[in-house]
Amino acid sequence: MSSDEGTTPRSRAKADRRTALLTAAATLFARSGFNGVSIEDLGAAVGVSGPAVYRHFSGKPAVLAALLIDVSEDLVIGGGAVVTATTDAAAALQGLVRFHVDFALANPDVIRVQDRDLDSLAESDQHRVRALQREYVELWVHVLHRVHPAADETKLRIRAHATFGLLNSTPHSARASAQPAVRALLEEMALAALGLPAA
Repeated sequence: MSSDEGTTPRSRAKADRRTALLTAAATLFARSGFNGVSIEDLGAAVGVSGPAVYRHFSGKPAVLAALLIDVSEDLVIGGGAVVTATTDAAAALQGLVRFHVDFALANPDVIRVQDRDLDSLAESDQHRVRALQREYVELWVHVLHRVHPAADETKLRIRAHATFGLLNSTPHSARASAQPAVRALLEEMALAALGLPAA
């Protein structure tokens, strides 16, 4: 592959179609469940035939795997970028909270799919998602340990998981269009759960 091949109009169009299919899959899987959606449904949602979906994914399980693995990778990469952007532990933790609030408010369908359909993944894909999730948790635990150096690591991990549970409940209580006051409230509650006063 040449260095320019990845930026050709054709390759960009293919990447855009893949993104559109994953966005549609999140919406459809959240609404009807993985087993309630067909390849034809996915294709129709982006204006192509069902068989055309196979140009991008080997089948419906591959769509679910890409959806959940991609978002897990994005969390690890994005969270890592937040942490490396500052040497101050409290600022890093506040940044992680803002980052995750942004994610939760922008991706309610993905959170629903993760909660309900993770077990529909192939075992190898489940392992990949769970490994990425552990990596993301440990990123938070490492920062928490810098904020609370005397705290037991197991308890810090419980704090992190409890905070994810709080913020990932937003598909049932808030959407991306949530008022700034709602976002501020989520951040305040998360920081309290983590043992850090709100900024």
